Amino acid sequence: MLVPTFVLLLEQLQYVYLFYLIIINSTTTLMTWVTIKQILLNYFFDTQSFLYQVLKTEAYLPISIIAPAFNEQETIVTSIYSLLKLDYKEYEIIIVNDGSKDETLHRIIKHFNLHQTSLPVESKLKHKSIRNIYRSDEHHNLIVIDKENGGKSDALNAGINLSNYPLICCVDADTILEKDALLQGLRKFMQDRRLIAVGGAMGITNGSIIREHTLVEKKLSNNVLEGFQVLEYLRGFFIGRVGWQGSNGLILISGAFGIFKKDIVLKIGGYRHALGEDFDLLIRMRRYCYENKIEHRVTSIAKILCWTQSPSDYTSLLKQRNRWHRGLLETLYHHKKLFFNPKYGVVGMVSFPYFLFIEALGPIITFMGILSIMILYAFEVVTPYTVIIFFLLEFVWGILFNIFTLYLDIFSTHPYKSSWSYIKLIFLSFLEPFIYKPILKAELFMATFNFMNTNWGEIKRKEL
Repeated sequence: MLVPTFVLLLEQLQYVYLFYLIIINSTTTLMTWVTIKQILLNYFFDTQSFLYQVLKTEAYLPISIIAPAFNEQETIVTSIYSLLKLDYKEYEIIIVNDGSKDETLHRIIKHFNLHQTSLPVESKLKHKSIRNIYRSDEHHNLIVIDKENGGKSDALNAGINLSNYPLICCVDADTILEKDALLQGLRKFMQDRRLIAVGGAMGITNGSIIREHTLVEKKLSNNVLEGFQVLEYLRGFFIGRVGWQGSNGLILISGAFGIFKKDIVLKIGGYRHALGEDFDLLIRMRRYCYENKIEHRVTSIAKILCWTQSPSDYTSLLKQRNRWHRGLLETLYHHKKLFFNPKYGVVGMVSFPYFLFIEALGPIITFMGILSIMILYAFEVVTPYTVIIFFLLEFVWGILFNIFTLYLDIFSTHPYKSSWSYIKLIFLSFLEPFIYKPILKAELFMATFNFMNTNWGEIKRKEL
């Protein structure tokens, strides 16, 4: 027999878990409606004609693309070539070699015929010493900084100091951008002058065909782990990021692709050295605007604008997600002043509490909730009907969202050409809540108690 006090505690944990499931499923449903609206607008409205009309006018803002690179020898050349092929009138590419120990710098110099040069570098943002600056005779808008290792945020600050344009686009060195990525971002800035940042959805290149440094066909990898990540990315970007923009509550733009107003970035001191530097930057930008009574908005585009290589083994995947979760916790702790603070509007009253209770503490609530149900059911304290309710909310609801995001992907501009790919993803949709999610949540549960660890970690890359 269980001690009554212990039974009461487990029952209270059940209520907390039930409330958690209701909140996360309800908010996801509401965000889905926002995403549907955005995707349908993109599908039925001829945005391409509008975008390319911009190229014929002077109504555009030049952009500085900044890509920090540390040990990216397998992907760096393909990524730079994809950046050079972008459809945009005026932009510069600043690659920051952050003290790589492999052949990253050597391969860039060799493939793009670089030579040393001297350029004025502003000292508005702090960063480690720059060793050399290189330019290309063949590609006039390509600049490469070689500096001492200082981490991703340090490398981004160095690139911002050297940049010349009012908008900065920060990307990862292993990403491949869509040719119209900058135009899509510019369209948002032109439509709403209050915007301070724009993000876009990210897709996975694993299994796809890349020819002449361009993604020519989207294909699904046969690796089950990579297939699970495709579902996760679609759900996270199409529903999560796009959904938050409806209430102007978006506080996270992926470090893989984001366009920011440079003047605001400089005023807040650039990137702070943090595990979640992208998350931290946007929160600080929004804090600055709220504290200085600047009307502002942040948005995310319901379209895949960049492609990245996802981890193909569980060791690399868990290291990556552990770091992401530690970055989330560290950033939330650093900005704890925002928690339920009406001074920061919807960010302080809605977004911040949601990310704390649902995203950050979610793994703990899930673990304790499932454990309490198992114990109470084993001792016949709860009925099978209670177990079924939790099962429907935790697993079946997740399966339905997986399948729905696949339909959203079909309406996007990057569907898989093979219907067999979607059949496989539907099959994986039924497996993911039982195989993939529990493993991730277990890793995040452990990361919660280790968030003071600042180790970055690396994932294995395949040559593109």
